[in-house]
Amino acid sequence: MKERERILTLLAGGKPDQVPWFGDLAYWLPYAHQRRIIDAKYRGDGLYQLHEDLGLGFYLQGYEPFTGVAENTDVERIQDGVYTTTVWKTPVGSLRQVEQNLPQSYTTAIKEHMIKTLDDLKTYVYICEHTRYQSNYAEAQKRARLVGDNGTVLCYLPKSPYMDLVALKAGIVAVTDMVCDEPEAFEELLDRLEVCADKAAQIALESPAEFLMIPENISSEVVGKGPYHSYMERYEKKWFERIKARGKVSFVHMDGTMRGLLREVSEAGARVMEALTPAPTGDIEIEGLHNWVADHTVIWGGIPGAYFTDKVSDAQFDKYVKRVLDTWATQPRYVLGVADQVPPYSRPERIARVRSLVDRYGAYRN
Repeated sequence: MKERERILTLLAGGKPDQVPWFGDLAYWLPYAHQRRIIDAKYRGDGLYQLHEDLGLGFYLQGYEPFTGVAENTDVERIQDGVYTTTVWKTPVGSLRQVEQNLPQSYTTAIKEHMIKTLDDLKTYVYICEHTRYQSNYAEAQKRARLVGDNGTVLCYLPKSPYMDLVALKAGIVAVTDMVCDEPEAFEELLDRLEVCADKAAQIALESPAEFLMIPENISSEVVGKGPYHSYMERYEKKWFERIKARGKVSFVHMDGTMRGLLREVSEAGARVMEALTPAPTGDIEIEGLHNWVADHTVIWGGIPGAYFTDKVSDAQFDKYVKRVLDTWATQPRYVLGVADQVPPYSRPERIARVRSLVDRYGAYRN
């Protein structure tokens, strides 16, 4: 079997020949190319062959199968050294965001969120309500051709509006202030954002993708049961149900601490809980993860990203992956994955090593 057949067999309730192994290389690739530790042939569409050559299945390079065009909004971006300032000007107000480039870690950080007050949130709602969404299926169609039998095509829905605010647009402090100071106004604006998100989500639902993810980036340190049930559960449950009715597979991305929220998200109907990060990085041991999810839920993850770096020795890495496989190979409800991405400063040899470990230890026990 190849990874595509393995994952589809598992999701259909069958038992593949061994535990499926998939990984997200998106964060690692810029570092790997810059340091020239992988061949130039793997640039661009070569990434599909890279997955094949490293021995892991392809499923994720962040992609929304829709594009939004904001009307009555002027957008200006100003680059000043490592800082990028973006200003949105609308008839009802302006928003300003500042991002800082962090070259050592190959990422950026938000220094100033675009939404700081309830008035800012009203302006953001105006932008969303005046955004036209268009389908963008060409990338999904291309991936279906290029991935072949080594993976599948996954596309994103929008995050739930609450999580979009917490993770990207406002931050948890500003969101908490708005909830505490003007809860009714906040909820009314959040409902209007959900109407907008639903339009984009419907386009994603109709895409060629077999797998559809709500990329929440949930950590129960930040979002507890109360906010989840009040502001997120309705959106997630609605789209999990619609994805299932369409004959597709629903994913949710949860890559932080889990004890406070894992069961709630699972019971909302997610078919796959993806990027789950067990102890010692997360807060639940590998062997106990199944106790925190509903019976229908597939657990996807297991290897913390840092384990692919030299912070962990080869012997420690082998021992840890074998420990994960000792549980993952007990029944076909687990997918070996990276929790949540292979990071910069990882070695390609370490990524490739997983294939030999799965081949040796990943066959099901009964």
